[in-house]
Amino acid sequence: MFFGVQFICMAKRDFAIHLITLHNILEYMQIAIIQTEAADFVKINICVILKATGRTICLCMTDSLCVSDCPVCFRFKVYFSSRLNIIDACIVVITLVVTMIYTFSDLTGASLIPRVVTFLRFLRIIILVRVFRLASQKKELEKVTRRMVSENKRRYQKDGFDLDLTYVTDRVIAMSFPSSGKQALYRNPIREVARFLDTKHEDHYRVYNLCSEKGYDPKFFHYRVERVFIDDHNVPSLEDMLKYTAGVREWMAADPKNIIAIHCKGGKGRTGTLVCTWLIDSDQFESAQDSLDYFGERRTDKSRSSKFQGVETPSQSRYVGYYEVMKTKFNRQLPPEQSLKIKSIRIHSIAGVGKGNGSDLKVKIIVRKKLVFLCVCAKQENCTVRHTHT
Repeated sequence: MFFGVQFICMAKRDFAIHLITLHNILEYMQIAIIQTEAADFVKINICVILKATGRTICLCMTDSLCVSDCPVCFRFKVYFSSRLNIIDACIVVITLVVTMIYTFSDLTGASLIPRVVTFLRFLRIIILVRVFRLASQKKELEKVTRRMVSENKRRYQKDGFDLDLTYVTDRVIAMSFPSSGKQALYRNPIREVARFLDTKHEDHYRVYNLCSEKGYDPKFFHYRVERVFIDDHNVPSLEDMLKYTAGVREWMAADPKNIIAIHCKGGKGRTGTLVCTWLIDSDQFESAQDSLDYFGERRTDKSRSSKFQGVETPSQSRYVGYYEVMKTKFNRQLPPEQSLKIKSIRIHSIAGVGKGNGSDLKVKIIVRKKLVFLCVCAKQENCTVRHTHT
């Protein structure tokens, strides 16, 4: 009787383990079967959460190509084209089914128990082999995940490196955030970035972290890390832009081998803003638009997709233009301050925003990181709202 109770406890424990195992296998499958060519089965649309990125992803299988609004296409036929994958899936299902049967059914007949225990031990050996197989695939799965997250940004894939990193010029690098922990699964691992820079530009690189929201231990890069605090999808102040270019000029002039590596989170908006600012400051481009076009061309891998990977936020592009003006008209000095009085704010095409009439909006005006004006439209606080149909 005691042996039977002990076996039930063991079976319940195994059941929980197998549920976790099945869950992990399904997650690995989601990553492993990305980027396939064609499919020929019934259309299915499923939305799941890919834990690595925290993004909702639609899984679309069609009898031809993926529908246009599907961001990622998964095709199970490719996964099951491998015999090892078929065996792997069968082991998971069989183990789970057997465990469920002997967990939730009455165990009658003590003579069956030793056979079941032997069978489960045999399955455990097979599962152990599976674990080693998954471990050997881990690096490949991580590579696929990183490529999926970086989309068609140009990557550095030479000399044993595979990083979301682009040489904009031979002395300017744009890259995504050097990450550790779980984020290293889908972004540049910080140790790999450090190894790359130490290998390619030992003692001659400086890293610029533009993320105001997070940082990392600067010892990875031998304490050659500078911070420019910019909020996501936002712009630096004109003062910070001048301070940044002055520091880069000094660093670049110190040694012709010196380079800079600039990053924000994705290595696109904030990164592109300050890369283009330096291209203008160093006389590599005269106009802001030319520098923005060049950065987008260098950062985009058109062999994978035509999606533009340059600076797209209007305010970021505009601030590159502001720096062009400061350099050409004000000799790298701030323009004279002007006091402005805002009398009204007009918003066009508001029908699709909130209630569609502006009554639920808030307006904040921030100068030098200080709130100088707040308008709450719902309360008619510091403002009067008028909505007209055109």
